[in-house]
Amino acid sequence: FYLFFESVLIPTFMLIMGWGYQPERLRASIYFIFYTIFASLPLLVSIFLLSKVKMSLNYSYLELYNLFYVNFSWVIMIWFFFFTFAFLVKMPVYFFHLWLPKAHVEAPISGSMILAGVLLKLGGYGFYRVFFVFKMFIYVFNSFYVMFIIYGSIMASLICMMQVDLKSLIAYSSVAHMGLMIGSVYVFNLISINGGFIIMIGHGLCSSGLFCLANIVYERISSRSIMLNKGLINLMPSLSIWWFLLMICNISSPPSMNLLG
Repeated sequence: FYLFFESVLIPTFMLIMGWGYQPERLRASIYFIFYTIFASLPLLVSIFLLSKVKMSLNYSYLELYNLFYVNFSWVIMIWFFFFTFAFLVKMPVYFFHLWLPKAHVEAPISGSMILAGVLLKLGGYGFYRVFFVFKMFIYVFNSFYVMFIIYGSIMASLICMMQVDLKSLIAYSSVAHMGLMIGSVYVFNLISINGGFIIMIGHGLCSSGLFCLANIVYERISSRSIMLNKGLINLMPSLSIWWFLLMICNISSPPSMNLLG
């Protein structure tokens, strides 16, 4: 799992490095790869420790032999944080999100769509897998984590109001939505977990579409600035319909999957 989880970074890194638009892509790609790889090192250490203690890395066995039925200690708490830290950075949630706007702004359209539609969802998928191993810990500390994540989502939404770059705006909105998704998992009931899963799928679809539309505007106007992109309904009337549909999906209006989540 860890090997394939990390190998997804390689094609995205090559897309940003090779097909980015500006010289800053070098800094953004290095920032992206180092941020995510170093965040994953605690996960690798935790996997080795788990293998040594339990003599198995089989998910079914680990779910049955829940760690908290044996002992509940600060060691297990640190262990849980190490396991989830890589996934929180990959999603990313607020406070661990600094690599995302840089990577999105410098990435080509294909890189941004893969990043929004696939790579961010890997963090959520990994969290779902680890969730069942550490479910007792989540049950005990869910209130603290939910408050932390809701605060992060509100802050990311406020940052969205200050953005002038279309790609950066969509990137920060992704941070807010991924925070809501992970918060729904921490609420710890079946409906909220399924709702988070639906939000994850719906966000992957509408966010990738928004990046595609932002790129179409950039190719036509040669700018992603919200200040300069005015009156697009006169230049590209058919595109305005797609902007409207994807934006209402992004704010969870019916009949989008985000509303169901």
